[in-house]
Amino acid sequence: MNKIKNIGLVAHDACKNSMMEWVAFNAKRLSAHNLICTGTTGRLVEETLKTKFPNIKANITKLKSGPLGGDQQMGALIATDKLDILIFFTDPMTTQPHDVDIKALIRLSTIANIVVACTRSSADFMISSPLFDAEYPIIKDNHEDYIARLVK
Repeated sequence: MNKIKNIGLVAHDACKNSMMEWVAFNAKRLSAHNLICTGTTGRLVEETLKTKFPNIKANITKLKSGPLGGDQQMGALIATDKLDILIFFTDPMTTQPHDVDIKALIRLSTIANIVVACTRSSADFMISSPLFDAEYPIIKDNHEDYIARLVK
């Protein structure tokens, strides 16, 4: 993992305000990294930073809206080792029509051994770690046995 991280930002609708507050609180630290967001979250992150911090220039990539394919785009970035951190503020109180996509993101993150935060407090601990702004060697599990398994 390079010093400049590729950070995925995703938030369910009920968590978008909390995500924007978190982004605003951490704007300076986040602006040193590449932010990759699903559609609506990306638009709101961009608006939040432009409105509250016009002098901060952040590198923001906006994917499609989560349910319209953005979750799969984020998953592809994880599967191809192009995402270092996933911050996904999830709403545990509302059933999501794309729940399987959400679970797939968490599963892929676990396989890739990338850092994941699903709550504001876990994101705060993550971003305040001295490892956040440092290079960090990702140690991945070897899945060769799974790949080479015999299928009957």
